[in-house]
Amino acid sequence: MQEASPSHPPLSRWLVLLMAITTGLAVASNYYAQPLLHTIAESLDLSSFAQAGIIVTVAQMGFALGLLFLVPLGDLFEQRRMILIMMLLTAIGLLISANAVGLPMLLVGTAITGTFSVVAQVLVPFAATMATPEERGKVVGTVMSGLLLGILLARAVAGALSTLGNWRTVYWVAAMLMLVNAIVLYRALPSHRRSAGLSYARLLISIAELFVRYPLYRLRTALGFLSFGMFSAFWTSIAFLLSAPPFGFSDATIGLFSLAGAVGALATRQAGKLADLGQSRLTTWLGLTILVVAWGLLGAAPYQVVVLLVGIVLLDLASQAVHVTNMHLIYSLDSGARNRLNAGYMTSYFLGGALGSVSSAALFDRFGWSGVVGLGLAMALTACVLWSAYGRRVPHDA
Repeated sequence: MQEASPSHPPLSRWLVLLMAITTGLAVASNYYAQPLLHTIAESLDLSSFAQAGIIVTVAQMGFALGLLFLVPLGDLFEQRRMILIMMLLTAIGLLISANAVGLPMLLVGTAITGTFSVVAQVLVPFAATMATPEERGKVVGTVMSGLLLGILLARAVAGALSTLGNWRTVYWVAAMLMLVNAIVLYRALPSHRRSAGLSYARLLISIAELFVRYPLYRLRTALGFLSFGMFSAFWTSIAFLLSAPPFGFSDATIGLFSLAGAVGALATRQAGKLADLGQSRLTTWLGLTILVVAWGLLGAAPYQVVVLLVGIVLLDLASQAVHVTNMHLIYSLDSGARNRLNAGYMTSYFLGGALGSVSSAALFDRFGWSGVVGLGLAMALTACVLWSAYGRRVPHDA
């Protein structure tokens, strides 16, 4: 579908950078707990890995609910004000978590944070709308780089702050950063409102209609569900592996492993550029193939740290290449429904993440690391089969 160039001035580099930083800070709020799960479990007297893993699952379920019920509002309301309110509520959730005296209170704070940190997913289609069509893939890739770095660096930062103070320190610092960033972004963002002319209920129903209308949307959403399920399965359980013998690593050391995955952020811009050039099939095939290879390497993680690091790089690089390609194609389907397209896709994406998190924690409890690897490999192979069956049948020149 052809789209006219936007009437507003093109996005400046510094504003794109600011939006990337904001998405990173927002989405990081859901991942600070991952390298600290064993520490939180000890602090709150939790009895099993599965109980600790529910913290990550609640964050991702909250995010999925926010995606489904809040992100579509970007097609109705003025987005700058909406972004500020959501960032303030995210900060409140972080403050509740920082003061949690037990698991129920921590889960309440986590749920609030997860639900309103979907502000990151209001910013991504906002950036896509403000960008010119010929640069949309690059702009989305840049903003997604910030989102990916937020997911990955959250673990390293959380580990370091926990070592300097304790796990509550992480939430205090995160809340303050969110408040400061909200003020800066509100002053920098242009006012923007693009009403879909629908009631809220009709807006939600229209998300289901988008799935019916576009086969490409269904296929890309399924691939996103599986790719983030793998990603979350790994990062939820890796802290359990690395904190136990023979490793026995501290929170700070466990957090540093996420820096290896930061290399994957480089794939987002390159995948976006390839998508701009019409090479979405190539990036998808490469991404899915590398995911299978990555899980094969991660199977050796308990025996060789170097192999683990290589597996992390490949897992993050491939999953983000597939994700950015998915988003570029989805945003091209209907310029007037980008928030709803994003809501449907990202809801499924984080439901996949929630499934991966809760399943990997339970499998690690029962089967150890081999159970997590079996889950990840099964999801990777399922994605390859799905792409082989339907990739050529669905037109990709959205």
